[in-house]
Amino acid sequence: MVLPKPTDKGYFKFPNLLVRPWLTLWCMVSTDLLALASATSLSVWGRLWFEGRLHPEFYFRLWPLLFIFLIIFALQGLYPGVTIGPADELRSIVIYTSLIYLFFGAIIFLFREGTLYSRGSFISAWLLSILFILLGRMFLRICFARKGWWGWPTIILGAGKTGKLVVKTLQQNAYLGLKPIAVLDDDPQKRGEIYGVPILGDISLAPILARQLNLSYAIVSMPGVKAAELLPILEEYGQPFTHLLLIPDLFGVASLWVEAKDLAGVLGLEIRQKLLLPGPRISKFIIDYTLATFLSIGLLPLIFVIVLLIQIDSPGIIFYGHTRLGKNGKPFKAWKFRTMYSNADEMLQNHLKTCPQDQIQWANNHKLKVDPRITPVGKFLRRTSLDELPQLWNVLRGEMSLVGPRPIVDREVAHYAEKIRLYTRVLPGITGLWQVSGRSNTTYEERVALDAYYVRNWSVWLDVYILLKTIWVVLQGDGAY
Repeated sequence: MVLPKPTDKGYFKFPNLLVRPWLTLWCMVSTDLLALASATSLSVWGRLWFEGRLHPEFYFRLWPLLFIFLIIFALQGLYPGVTIGPADELRSIVIYTSLIYLFFGAIIFLFREGTLYSRGSFISAWLLSILFILLGRMFLRICFARKGWWGWPTIILGAGKTGKLVVKTLQQNAYLGLKPIAVLDDDPQKRGEIYGVPILGDISLAPILARQLNLSYAIVSMPGVKAAELLPILEEYGQPFTHLLLIPDLFGVASLWVEAKDLAGVLGLEIRQKLLLPGPRISKFIIDYTLATFLSIGLLPLIFVIVLLIQIDSPGIIFYGHTRLGKNGKPFKAWKFRTMYSNADEMLQNHLKTCPQDQIQWANNHKLKVDPRITPVGKFLRRTSLDELPQLWNVLRGEMSLVGPRPIVDREVAHYAEKIRLYTRVLPGITGLWQVSGRSNTTYEERVALDAYYVRNWSVWLDVYILLKTIWVVLQGDGAY
């Protein structure tokens, strides 16, 4: 077999995929530097614009300190920025950016130069740095994550069910930065390709590929192989890879906040049960109640406008309450603005009788892309998710959370099967992973899986990530109907 060779320094073409790891790293570092420089400049010049008494040269002479951010970020795994989840990245950026600014503030205080620098500019630069870094990385991935050159070339060891799942997951979640370029498996019956990725041959080819292509990442996706057989494979064929990821036989276990522990030579995986920790739960309650209170007050003018539009659009009630299952299976009324005509049930039955193709769609998702029951104003409210604003009242009453699983009705319990126990452990949310992962464009099975993932991996940082992404999803309006 003739194996591919680098077409140029740092370039990998295999077979038609051009991956440039150095360019990915350069883009990530440059974006962070630009974000930090922009945050600092905007803070300094903004203060100068309002006050007019600052001396910018005192600030700009500190520019070499920007590289401290890059060093700390690299030490914390934010470079090259692959295999890191959004919530974990958010947590790391917020925490370590804040610590670095705290360090800078302490140094300025110790050297008694506090009178030379504006506290307002310092705080503004700190907050803007976090915001700009997050936005910069988000737009960078939106623009380039699906490009052929983005990421790190990765080979998959194992072409079974798990190997297929790994390839599909990496292709669907391009932000992770790992590009599967080849799959290896000792089973001669498993040849061809998986989602366009070629299955080249036996696992013994792994060291050859690693040397010829200078590969750093390999994923071992053979959870069914016994430890006595797996260890020799890892020792013999995994040595050339600086990053060897092992997929364990632990499907369904929390994956976001798992940490490896060394128990006197025995590998242990610590699964932090965030749902049982009082600190994160109190933080979630405070975030929910505080944000819901401010949003309810700040959005009152908009709510009055929506009420007026609904009254003009069609006769009927303004608010619609539907019974949903809450925490511990307790039913409650989830409130929304009415978006349908008053005789919606009758209209649905008549429509399904005349449109057999929509019967299948309704049976699968309990939703219709073109729903005749929805009023003109209702279409706008659903598209923008403004119809869910009254659920802020549910949050203030302690019946819902800002972020959580999608509120379901009694007939949906069967679809959740054994996962219903996970669902009822937390409050349902106004937004959640389903809403920021395609919304109504996802299948019902995917919705259930997303709800289960959220409960298993719940944390305040995951909530913050979902809230931030909700803003982007709502502006796009994708999957809302």
